[in-house]
Amino acid sequence: MTVEPLTVAIDLGGTHIRAAAVTSDGTIVTRRRNPTPTTDPHPTVVPEMILKTVEEVGDSYSVDRAVVGLPGIVDHGAEQLKTAPNLPAQWVGFLNEDWIASQVGLPASLANDADLAAVGEAKFGAGAEYHDVVYVTISTGVGAGVVVDGTLVRGRLSGGEIGHTVIDWSDAAAGVRATVEDLGSGTAIERQASIAGLSERGAELADRVRSGDEVATQVWNRALTAVGIGIANLAWLVAPQIVVVGGGVGRNFDLVEPVLRSQLEMHGPAAGGPIKLAVAALGDDAALAGAAAWWTAVGRK
Repeated sequence: MTVEPLTVAIDLGGTHIRAAAVTSDGTIVTRRRNPTPTTDPHPTVVPEMILKTVEEVGDSYSVDRAVVGLPGIVDHGAEQLKTAPNLPAQWVGFLNEDWIASQVGLPASLANDADLAAVGEAKFGAGAEYHDVVYVTISTGVGAGVVVDGTLVRGRLSGGEIGHTVIDWSDAAAGVRATVEDLGSGTAIERQASIAGLSERGAELADRVRSGDEVATQVWNRALTAVGIGIANLAWLVAPQIVVVGGGVGRNFDLVEPVLRSQLEMHGPAAGGPIKLAVAALGDDAALAGAAAWWTAVGRK
């Protein structure tokens, strides 16, 4: 009997770390989730989670590789994490492919978490029927990944960072918040809601927008307009057929889609026809599922 090979996927965040064993079609066989032990001097939780996942799947499968999604910039040339503001600084030097592989006895690859989720949605999710896919996550920050014909678009460093692109040059020159993430992230929404005198956060704030509250709607629409402009700028560069929206804010797609659509129509490329907008079909599992297609997406053997 042929034993199906699996990929172990790790999604390391500043608050939680998730692990899963994933089949070649993106199906999650087993999963676990633990708090990220940010007080530990070394990121040994990563190889530990990989090994526990291998142990869990037992003899029913074979595990042939591991993919580790990280909340920061990955240097693909050096095969290591470059920066990650939400992880302990002392972890950065350890999070490289050689160290992880030596700890677990498996080939390992590092991925920016948004890039990994983009591969998941492009291969197995809302973008599966399209050739050119942009994935945008709107959450604590704003991130993105670009996949063209199954291949992740990147250079030596992980790219697609529309959250850090400047959309207000005059404010940038004055040292004021001026990037897509500064103005349109979940953090920005909560900051502006507080300034406007609103106590609600997260889902409660979104519900207040749904109820038609004028102040909440103004805060929401102003923030999502910034994200929409960032997406329109990215669309001029890669001309996607579809933009898939994920993240905690992105899940409120009924409130997000109209604002993003208006900005794409006003500022995005029109020559190739309308760009489809869709909510992430895989939700929080996009990065985990993406591990199954990661090796191919980045051209690794």
